[in-house]
Amino acid sequence: MGIYLDYNATTPLDPRVLEVMLPYLQTIHGNASSVHHFGRRVRTAIDHAREQVANLVNAHPSNIIFTSSGTEANNLALKGTACHAEVGRLMISRIEHASLYTPALSLERQGWIVDYLPVDNTGRVKQDYLTIPPDTRLVSVMTANNETGVIQPIADIAEYCRTHNIVFHTDASQAIGKIPVDFTATGANLMTLSGHKFYAPLGSGALITDKTTLLEPLLHGGGQEKGLRGGTENVAAIVGLGKAAELATDELEKRQRHTRQLRDTLETLLHTLSSVNIFAESVERLPNTLMISVAGFTGETILMGLDRLGFAVSSGSACHSEKTEPSHVLMAMGIDATTAKSAIRISLGNQNTPEDIQQFYQALKQQIEQTQLLMALG
Repeated sequence: MGIYLDYNATTPLDPRVLEVMLPYLQTIHGNASSVHHFGRRVRTAIDHAREQVANLVNAHPSNIIFTSSGTEANNLALKGTACHAEVGRLMISRIEHASLYTPALSLERQGWIVDYLPVDNTGRVKQDYLTIPPDTRLVSVMTANNETGVIQPIADIAEYCRTHNIVFHTDASQAIGKIPVDFTATGANLMTLSGHKFYAPLGSGALITDKTTLLEPLLHGGGQEKGLRGGTENVAAIVGLGKAAELATDELEKRQRHTRQLRDTLETLLHTLSSVNIFAESVERLPNTLMISVAGFTGETILMGLDRLGFAVSSGSACHSEKTEPSHVLMAMGIDATTAKSAIRISLGNQNTPEDIQQFYQALKQQIEQTQLLMALG
């Protein structure tokens, strides 16, 4: 089966999550909008899941809008807010995920001005947000980067936006279940989460809203999700998302400790390889994530070589893994294109073991040494 080291791309479905989902796929049915007992039973399950998700991020259940994914939540946050605002300026960081900057570009075609907050050489947003232009209507900065794992100063940016009457959104998809995320404490108006990043099913997500920010739904329909997301609910996915949120709440410290120990062990081993560079090592990152470059290689070559040996890693964002362009995140950090093209991301999860780390290190070391030998002989 191999060794999976790509948890930031997607996580396996937790068996305990599947267990609570199965009845809603097999025996329990009913439309949550129906008033009979079949419908009421389903509505109760959805309401319970809403409470579980709210508890995970310290929000009120009424703040939770269920979506089909983090991508949908990001689109709802940007496009839904833009519909109720005077056309103006939207500011996003240069390291956002495609599911955020693509809808931003869509708004640009509708007359919005899209500006970009720069990051420093560690991947943290610079303090340029302190001079955001006065015509800015909306700012969006991710909580933690999906490639480098770098954690952003979300609360500081949110406070600035709040004092200047600017709506602030953060995509917390990669942070949820890995570090504590407190929606209320951040001061954000809107926050995105994606279920399949923390052992919930694919096709589940949510947008957390402060309820004061006006949103226009992307999907108009029967008034589900407080009128912000039309369509009969995917009950099994929502129930699964709720259970995954409950488990993430209960097991957060254990998961953090487990992945951080594995990551720190791997970083110590990688320091013995002179051709390997670890990005953003000096700043606070997600405990499960490290991004490295290997001099003399391309990320695609390393990825394919490791795949043949049974190791699954990524050359950056999974949504762009088929492309050969250098990581836009690393380029934003000022990394040269050649180095950026040699980057791979290792992201760890609940099922990884110390043996996985040792085996991965040996495989990478072997690949580097064999290539260096061939070059010396060549």
